[in-house]
Parts: sequence; structure tokens; C-alpha cells
Amino acid sequence: MGFFGNLDPEAYDRTYSDKDLVRRLVTYFRPHRRNLALLAGGVTVTGALDVIFPIILARVVNGLAEHPDLSYFFSLLALVLFTGVLSWLVNFLRRRLTARVIGEIVYSMRRDAFRATVAHDLSFYDEFRTGRIVSRITSDTAEFASVTTLVIDTISQFTVVLVLTAILFTLEWRLTLALLVMTPFIMFVALAFRRLARYVTRQGNRAMANVNAAIQETVAGIAVAKNFRQESTVYTEFAEVNKQSYTINLRRGFVLANVFPVMNALGGVAVAVLVYLGGYAAGGGLISPGAWYLFIESVDRFFFPFTNLASFWSQIQAGLSATERVFALIDAESAVKQTGHEPVPTLRGDIEFDHLNFRYSAQETVLTDFSLHIRPGETVALVGHTGAGKSSIAKLIARFYEFQDGALRIDGRDIRSFDLHAYRRHLGLVSQSPFLFSGSVADNIRYTLPSATDAEIEALARQIGRGEWLATLPDGLASAVGERGGRLSMGQRQLVALMRVLVQRPAIFILDEATASIDPFTEEQIQEALDLILGKSTAIIIAHRLSTVRNADRIIVLRQGRIIEEGTHDALLAQGGHYAELYNTYFRHQSLEAIGEYGKLRATAAAD
Repeated sequence: MGFFGNLDPEAYDRTYSDKDLVRRLVTYFRPHRRNLALLAGGVTVTGALDVIFPIILARVVNGLAEHPDLSYFFSLLALVLFTGVLSWLVNFLRRRLTARVIGEIVYSMRRDAFRATVAHDLSFYDEFRTGRIVSRITSDTAEFASVTTLVIDTISQFTVVLVLTAILFTLEWRLTLALLVMTPFIMFVALAFRRLARYVTRQGNRAMANVNAAIQETVAGIAVAKNFRQESTVYTEFAEVNKQSYTINLRRGFVLANVFPVMNALGGVAVAVLVYLGGYAAGGGLISPGAWYLFIESVDRFFFPFTNLASFWSQIQAGLSATERVFALIDAESAVKQTGHEPVPTLRGDIEFDHLNFRYSAQETVLTDFSLHIRPGETVALVGHTGAGKSSIAKLIARFYEFQDGALRIDGRDIRSFDLHAYRRHLGLVSQSPFLFSGSVADNIRYTLPSATDAEIEALARQIGRGEWLATLPDGLASAVGERGGRLSMGQRQLVALMRVLVQRPAIFILDEATASIDPFTEEQIQEALDLILGKSTAIIIAHRLSTVRNADRIIVLRQGRIIEEGTHDALLAQGGHYAELYNTYFRHQSLEAIGEYGKLRATAAAD
């Protein structure tokens, strides 16, 4: 692995110019115009008070020579104290207002990034690691917040420079010109770090995204790692990306550590020049000792914003890079594109695939010239070997993926013309591994219909096995399911997932039955739940159970994205074709005949 290995940008990343980034950021700042105006006023006042302080000291230097009495000294001391307190108060209010404005902007940015993330189709999550996506929504927006605070402080310091320049011109224009002549050199050095800082900062962000992705993936799959005793392997993989991030950010620090020494050296040269010129002018009576002191004191204040800009350019570039990454996530185009946003009436569930072609990638064609008509209320079971296209058909109906050619019509209308959010309200999906959210069983059941009451949920639940499955839960519907439903058995998770669909009463039901072994009692309850749903919906079932296959109105046999057989269970068995082969391979052992034969063999063996 090279130094910058594994740090390639994501496919949806794009490069924004600083001008484009600033223009984009203006849209987030615009709603806060009033607070920004107050903030600008606070910055101006703070800058003016910072300038007044050295002027007062300059007057002290001149005044003590003319009025060497304590009353004059204490008057100026009181003025210095008042200026300091006022400066602290204004600065406090400014920073408080800054925190509020930036907090609201980051809130809006995270909201937009998360909204864009959940709107992406599933192919987006197939291609890109979730850990990196999470890093953009959390770490990158936080980086933007800290940099915005830094930029506001830098603007305040440049305000001081502008006010101070005007005052210095009134005192001694020749020394002021000398100060301004040296400024371009300071600016040149400060901006010279820009390109390098932007590059190493972008690499550092990508390295940190790799660390986040490694942590997220490891935590999500920790049970698998422990089951196969791979704790040391996942630790080694994490150590590699962590070491890479450490090395990249260490070299970034070495690059940027030269900023302060270089800028301080240039500042020292500027001070030396002003000391010489000011001493010469003071000796000739061209400038008072107080004004000369003011110039010397002003050098640090004058050049400090440039030193600050150079020193914190890496953070500024980090903020721009972070903002660039957030906007890239927001602007990433979804592969699923609707041609319209027509309202969706109550669907009958008529589904038609018309010479449809679908591929996940150029190298992974799934469906070729595929045609299938599913009538309203019909239950269709899809069977075939792995890779035949069963799940792809279900995902296309749900609009999780985009097909390339042909047409897919629902109730005679192009599926691309529907308002996607409204269309999916008519779908009920149960995946092969049901996912439950942290909370109670009731919370997960009402996930698709928040208005459902506990009484309604319980009434539905008792239609399945007379509610006996509820007795297996420690607290009934109030039982906590744990993270991802980890506190429930696979059978219980399936029942909750089916209940979640049942309460929704969908027009189209899609089921990818789980292959996990469950006890006969739970299987019977699952079948009862299925019967409740299938009686009211058009159903597409990727079948793993013989009972579901037998009960289907029609069985579609797929091989390599094409329909090779279709019909009822008995008719397909009689044909002795591919379905009969699948039946003997996958389903025959579930039949009552096979179970009976197995029981006779065990009884014979026991007798012997």
C-alpha cells in the first residue's frame, strides 16, 4: 500500500472551486441575515476596540513626558481598564451569537445531507461504504463548524488591520507605506501554503473516513468475527487504516509546522525595518516617541491575521474539503429516476414487466428481455437457483434499483411516473433477514402506520395463533427487541416483520422468506400471518418453504434471468422439468411424505 493508497475519492465525489463552495454556503447563511448583520457590527466594534488599546498606550508614552503627574496616569489607566472590559463584553456577545448562527447552519447542513442519504437508492449503498457516508454527515459537518468560527475570528482580525491602517496614515504616512510595502511579501508566503494544505488535508479526511468505515463495519459484524475467532484479524485491519491515518496526519503536521517559524521570521524583519526607519524619523523630529511606539506595537497586530491565515490554512482547507465532501453527498445523483410525480390512487396490484432489461453493472446482467404479468390479487412464487433474478424482480417492483430498458407498469401505468414516496406506501416488504429497530415490539409493528393504537395492534396480533406468540414475549407488545431485534428469535422477528406489513394493508406484498430453521409451532403461526396478508394483496414471494410454494396461485421458475417454466405446483411436478429438480433438491424434504418416511426409518432403526 502506498502512502496515499486506499484514499481514492468516491465515484460521486466532485471538485468544487472555492468560489462555488462560497456561493453554495451563502444559501445556508442567507436565512440568518439579521444575526449576521449583528455579528458584523460586533466584529467591527471588537476590531475598533483592539485598535484603540495601542493608541491609548501611545498617548501614555507621549503624555507622561508632558504631564508627569499621577492623576493623568490614573485617568489613562481607567480608560485602558474600561476599554478592556468593553472589549471583553462585546467579544463575549459576538462569540455567543456566532455559536448560535453556526449551530443552526450545521443543523441545516446535516439535515440536508441525511435527507439526501436516505433518498438514495439501494445501489448507492451497495457501492459505497456506510462508514464513509456517516463520516461525511458527522465529522465533516463538525469540521465545517470549527472552521467557520476560525474564519469569523480571522475576519475580525482583518477588520483591525483596516482600521489600524487608516489611523497609522494619519500619524506618519511614510512609515505606513513602508509597512504596506512589506505586506505583499507576507501575503505571498501565507498563500503559498494553500495548494499543499488543501491536498494533504483532503487526504487526511479520506484517511479518517477509512477509520470510521473500519470501526462501523467491525462493530456491525462483531458477532460474526467472534463466532469465527477473527478478533485479531479485524484488529489488524483496523490497525492498518489507523496507522495510515496517523502517518498521513503526521506528515501533514510536519508540512504545516513550518508556517509559524517562517511567518515570525518575516515579522521580525518587518519590525527591524520599522525600528530603523522609526528611529531615524524620531531622531530627526519627524515622529514622536509615542507614534514610533505605536508603529512598533502595530506590527504584530498588522501581520497577525496573515500569520493566522497561513498557520490555520490547513484548518480552513479542511473546512473547505469537508464542505466539499458534504455537498458531494448531497449532490450525488440517484440511479432511480422518476419521470413524473403523479398521485397514486388505491392500487389493484396489477404488475407487468414488458421486455425489461436490468443489470447491476455492465458485467452483471440479471434480466434480459424479461416479460411477466401478475394479475391483481394473485400470489406468485419465484423459484430458481441463486442468481436467477428472483430478488432483483422484487427490488425493481419496489423501485430500489433502476432498470435500463423495457417497461414496468403498475395498474397499467409506468412505474416511473408515480410519486415514489406515495407509491411505496402501497407496498409491504419483508426481507430475508427482517430488520427491527431498537424499541418495543409495538413500536416496530406501527413503524409503517404510526397512527395505529396498541388496541388495534393487539387485535391483529391475536388473529395469529390466537395470540399465543405474544405469550412467548417477556412483556408482550411492550417487549424490547434490542438492537436489530437481537433479543428476539428469528421466528419472532419474522412474525413482527409480518405484523408490520399486516397493519399497513398493502396492495402489493413482497416476501423474501428467511432460510433460518424455525420450529413447527412458529412456522404455523408465520403461515397464518401470511394467509392474512395474501388474502388481501397481490403477492410476490421468493419461496424457501414448500407450504408457500404449494399455496401460490402460480409458480415462476427462473434461470439466469429468464422464465423457463410456470404453472401450479402439481402441474410443474408432472412436467418433470427444472421445477421438479428444484423440488427434489430443496423442497421434498419438507413434504409430509418425506417426514413420514423419515419417521419410519427412525422407528425401524430403533427396533433393530
